[in-house]
This record gives sequence, C-alpha cells and structure tokens, in this order.
Amino acid sequence: MKIIIINGPNLNLLGKREPEVYGSDTFEDYFSKLQFKFKEIELEYFQSNIEGELISKIQETGFTYDGIVLNAAAYTHTSVGIADAIKAVETPVVEVHISNTHKREEFRHVSYISPVAIGVILGFGLKSYDLAIESLKN
Repeated sequence: MKIIIINGPNLNLLGKREPEVYGSDTFEDYFSKLQFKFKEIELEYFQSNIEGELISKIQETGFTYDGIVLNAAAYTHTSVGIADAIKAVETPVVEVHISNTHKREEFRHVSYISPVAIGVILGFGLKSYDLAIESLKN
C-alpha cells in the first residue's frame, strides 16, 4: 500500500507556528513516527506553500497511489483548483486538519475540499493524520 501525505501552506512551520493551536512537534519528526507506526505502508510526504505545486502533486500521485492524506491548510477555504484536481483523479483523498476548524474564524468553516474528499478528520492534533491513514487502510 502506498499513501502520500500532502501538506499545504505554513505547515512547514509546525513546531514554531502557534504551538497553542498546532503543538510543538515539527512535521518531519511526526512523519518519522508515522513511518514507524505504519511500517507495512509505503508513506511519502510532500509540503508546499504554492497552490499549483499541490495541484501538480495530486495529479502526479492521483492515479497510482492507494491514498492521499491532504491538509490543504488555508487553501481549503479558497481553492477551487485543488478541489477540481481531487475530482479529476482516482485515488481517494482524506481531508485532514490539525485544529477543529469549526471552532476557529468563520471563514475556516467553509471547505472546498470536503465535498470531493471521501472523508474529513479534524481537531485531533497531529493524530488526525494517524486516523486518516487508518481510514485508508480499511
């Protein structure tokens, strides 16, 4: 099984950015823990602050991987392009958010990703990624 985690803008700053919301672990450290926990799965990780690069990665992996775990971050609330890319590929996508976006600013309550994802997991901190991988395993 092959799954890619795709993270959007500012998630490269995990561990430094708003630790009260996002925690103090870097994603790279957390990704190592995921690889150890899910040894039977080939896990990859990609992060970009650029919308077009996220779209290209979805297109590149969306016909050959078994799953995509996507945290589009702020693009969740603005990107028709990312939603269209998800609709265009065959690989199932699980939308993930570290925080509970519904407890935050009102603009974060709208997701262009949710209607085209197979499911949404939010509010469980970095554990949201574990839950997304588990959902794709089953």
